[in-house]
Amino acid sequence: MRIFDPHIHMTSRTTDDYRAMYDAGVRALVEPAFWLGQPRTSPGSFTDYFDALLGWEPYRASQFGIRHHCTIGLNPKEANDPRCTPVLDLLPRYLAKDGVVAVGEIGYDTMTDAEEHAFATQLALAVEFGLPALVHTPHRDKAGGTARSLAVVAESGIDPGFVVLDHLNEVTVAEVADSGCWMGFSIYPDTKMTPERMVAILRRYGTERVLVNSAADWGHSDPLLTRTTADAMLAAGFDHEDVDRVMWRNPVIFYGQSGRLDLDGYNDVQAAGLYAGNSIARGGS
Repeated sequence: MRIFDPHIHMTSRTTDDYRAMYDAGVRALVEPAFWLGQPRTSPGSFTDYFDALLGWEPYRASQFGIRHHCTIGLNPKEANDPRCTPVLDLLPRYLAKDGVVAVGEIGYDTMTDAEEHAFATQLALAVEFGLPALVHTPHRDKAGGTARSLAVVAESGIDPGFVVLDHLNEVTVAEVADSGCWMGFSIYPDTKMTPERMVAILRRYGTERVLVNSAADWGHSDPLLTRTTADAMLAAGFDHEDVDRVMWRNPVIFYGQSGRLDLDGYNDVQAAGLYAGNSIARGGS
């Protein structure tokens, strides 16, 4: 089984996680730029972070046979801090780089005017650079935030097929399905979406335009829940073709629209860069 996790924050994870992910079938991933938990106070802290997503983290992943890509953007939470908004002016420098396969995470946290300005500005950049957009739907007022997000996407003129709305649930999926945008689901141990609920959604809405991710940030999360969901699909009667569509081909189709996916050697169980014997693995987690 091959797995492409389309949204996982490996900056928050250990090398032991990379090892376990490879053993579970993960061969590729996308790491979106996000809020690190501690508020950043200047654009310089973002440039250091973006540089790490483009340099150190892909190297770290490669030691374990996993291909790393990223998305770059000013996240909605920090879009409210005027000290951080100059990051919007820095984004074109990064959106032109290889390895950046989308603009994100963008969207809403608490649905302020500042968040909406950053959201619309970054959707315009996605159009300018011909990149997909990864949209974060808010944790509070999920239904209202999703509807408002879809309105901003429609106003931007971006092709809805270039947009994924993430962190969806049973309440919000139908509206996104009807919009032509992609549907993203984060599988978590206690919150957001469980493997069993995800299987029920797949039964109702099908496997097209669906991205299933583990997100796996610094909170209570599990980077192996993509594999757990794949196993739950098989147990529920989906076949291996269905699983491969959801867990591999869909992310390849969506992020492949960037023209920057590099998966040579990573879609095979004998992918180059096996963790056994690598110096970084020997160094511990």
